[in-house]
Order: sequence, then structure tokens, then C-alpha cells
Amino acid sequence: MKSIINELWHGNIIPQEDSRTNSKEMKELLGYMARHHEDLEKSFSNGQKETFEKFHDCWSEYMSLAEAAIFEYAFKLGMQIAIETLTK
Repeated sequence: MKSIINELWHGNIIPQEDSRTNSKEMKELLGYMARHHEDLEKSFSNGQKETFEKFHDCWSEYMSLAEAAIFEYAFKLGMQIAIETLTK
């Protein structure tokens, strides 16, 4: 059996990629979002496109930070559950 920690270290397990597309509903939502994003960009002036792109970049960075914080919290919670289970 392979070590989960070793697999994480070597990049063989990528939770943020696996968790985004694991359900039918999420895949559908991503499709809707992409379509609406394209429709919005078509209707924007050059200045609006630039502002929207900046917003999109900020949103992506925020989501990346939020996902990392959620992963860290969930990992710690899981470890606390494991410790409590093994010590009681």
C-alpha cells in the first residue's frame, strides 16, 4: 500500500483538482459559468473587458486561498478525529 503522505508530496494526489469535477452538478455548473463568461465578454467594451479580467484574476486568487484554507481546516479536523478515536 502506498503512503498517502508520499503521494501528496509527489503530486500524485491533487485534492483541489479532484474535488472540483467530482459531481454531475458541479460539471454542469462549470459549463454554465463558462458560457455566461463568454457571453459577458462579447458584450463588453475594451475597458470593461480589462476591468472584468482584473476582477476574474482577483476572484481566482481569492478562491485559491479559500480552497487552501478549507483544505487545511478539514485536514486538521480529520486529524483531531483520528487522534480522539485512537486515544479513547
